[in-house]
Amino acid sequence: MKAYAIMHSPFFKFPPNTALSIFFAGSIMKRKKIIREAKKNGGDTMDTNQLVVCGGCNAKIGAGNLGPLLQDLPRRESPDLLVGFDGSDDAAVIRLRDDLALIQTVDFFPPMVTDPYLFGQIGAANALSDVYAMGGRVLSALNIVAFPEEQDFAILREILRGGAEKVKEAGGLLSGGHSIHDRTVKYGLAVTGTVHPDRIMRNDACVAGDHLILTKPLGVSILTIGYSAGEISKEGFQQAVDSMCTLNAYAMDIIRDAAGVHGCTDVTGFGLCGHLHEMLHGACSARIDTSRLPYFEEAYWGAGHFIFTAGGQRNRDFLEDKVAFERQDFALEEIVFDPQTSGGLLVSCEAGQAPMLVARLQAGHIPASDIGVVTEKKEKEIYIG
Repeated sequence: MKAYAIMHSPFFKFPPNTALSIFFAGSIMKRKKIIREAKKNGGDTMDTNQLVVCGGCNAKIGAGNLGPLLQDLPRRESPDLLVGFDGSDDAAVIRLRDDLALIQTVDFFPPMVTDPYLFGQIGAANALSDVYAMGGRVLSALNIVAFPEEQDFAILREILRGGAEKVKEAGGLLSGGHSIHDRTVKYGLAVTGTVHPDRIMRNDACVAGDHLILTKPLGVSILTIGYSAGEISKEGFQQAVDSMCTLNAYAMDIIRDAAGVHGCTDVTGFGLCGHLHEMLHGACSARIDTSRLPYFEEAYWGAGHFIFTAGGQRNRDFLEDKVAFERQDFALEEIVFDPQTSGGLLVSCEAGQAPMLVARLQAGHIPASDIGVVTEKKEKEIYIG
């Protein structure tokens, strides 16, 4: 075990304000190597082929800090604002007419991979996902870019190319954007979508008895950050990349027409437990069956060897008193707190309709799994056994 693993021992408690400073101790070795090689090439800290890994949805502000910031913001009420920030949904929805509503969302972050083209694809897929989580279809997108002016703009061209290809795949119109100079690279999209006002999928509409269906495996942050430190194989990393680049459009095309679907969200920076917590909306509890929980095998290995993220620890700190683990498995605990970038959809569906929905998703080559059930409110919010 390498020295950095000691910092990530479960017995080492990080003060809340230091979590951001330890995104991943192991990646320091990788960063130092990049800097040494860059100095040989004239002092740049980034070459035309690589980005420094530091983010993805790990960069998300923790739920415990974000909620209070939004409580007292001034706002104008309107009956046409069907979904706003009074809840925790994935996007805003504004009614334009009785049969048409507009979905608006924005998402951007620092790189979680070194390849600029892949970063663009993942950043775009992640931003587009919020429209799908609301049951909508993508209409258009605007680029959001932060880039160091002293760096090679060939890197930025590749980021934009990757993002543009995903917007095109989604059937959306890439119609412009905005860019600023910044010390670190950041990329994402402001996305507009459409949905019928009566067919909006909220993330807080589950009811007791519903089954929970997840459409992608967990563990992408553990894999990407572990790979940057040389602890995860190229094959494991590629599994994470393939998952993050896959649009949730294909899953939603099936879910949208399924019977018995009550709610939907996408699993991103708050991890499975964090987004399930939002879905339960303080009115229900849930039981997760770990024997049916999809995760990347090498991510499980990595978590067991103390490869995890500051984002995951923020999620754990916020949710720890709401979650009951009925079996001792530290690696599995990290998997359910692990922040996901461009993660899968989490669907709440009537018990009688769940097997058919899972079968239809799997027939469409989507690795969906029925992972648990919503229950009446209990002492703890989430039981994992």
